[in-house]
Amino acid sequence: MSILVLAEHDNSALSPATARTVAAALAIGGTIDVLVAGADCGAVADAAARLDGVARVRVADDAAFAHQLAEPVSELVVHLAGDYGHILAPATTTGKSVLPRVAALLDVMQVSDITAVKGPKAFERPVYAGAALQTVEATADTVVVTVRISAFDAVAETGAAPIEPVAFTPAAPKARFVSREAAASEGPELANARIVVSGGRALGSQEQFNAIIKPLADKLGAAIGASRAAVDSGYAPNDWQVGQTGKVVAPDLYVAVGISGAIQHLAGMKNAKVIVAIDKDPDAPIFKLADYGLVGDLFELVPELTESL
Repeated sequence: MSILVLAEHDNSALSPATARTVAAALAIGGTIDVLVAGADCGAVADAAARLDGVARVRVADDAAFAHQLAEPVSELVVHLAGDYGHILAPATTTGKSVLPRVAALLDVMQVSDITAVKGPKAFERPVYAGAALQTVEATADTVVVTVRISAFDAVAETGAAPIEPVAFTPAAPKARFVSREAAASEGPELANARIVVSGGRALGSQEQFNAIIKPLADKLGAAIGASRAAVDSGYAPNDWQVGQTGKVVAPDLYVAVGISGAIQHLAGMKNAKVIVAIDKDPDAPIFKLADYGLVGDLFELVPELTESL
């Protein structure tokens, strides 16, 4: 059984999401190849070759793949699909754009957002905003899967897989790359951070969000997150949203500040190892999930906590 893992990267660095996706591939079992599609992406290929469990890194280095547009990358994956029984990608913005196209072109089902491997073709995935888990079994010869990266620990980087070029020129895409805009953040990447500090609508404004959340995050070396309500209110950019329709995180420590705990938000962070909640409402749903709860005025408690740290 051969498995192809689509690497997540920015042409200069390999995303930690790839190492977590390789872990899911190892749970399936079989020979694992990693596909790096990009432009001037030699450093990414070298990093992928160091991932434990990887038998080979296949590199398509071409200007057509510079921005990982879904059309050319999916065309490349389909071109290689005949060699593999499974095709995996992290359930990130890129993976969730490319793999559905791959599944459609191959005329097979896709299994989305898996959190556990139950067998070669059987997988566990959350439903109803994470309130339940279902086990699904793929029946197609080629199994196309996106992986919820927060559910798998990254593999180590002690390997030395060979790197092989892939010669392939995709058709001219109907979409063209215009620009990329990302919210600036001085801290770690939210999806892979060990510590996350998130703020909710109770913070009242963008200025107060920054004044309360950022100093605490800086003290802890944490990434900053936000509830959907805070994002919708304009306190934080979309990239910071944690929840069912935002990023799903599973850090060692998650600090929720002024977040009541709507099911949409809980679906994105309930797998954190330790959850700390700070809110003035003792009956807030977040306290049912939290390991530690602090009831009171966040405008007094959080600065005091930051100063104590």
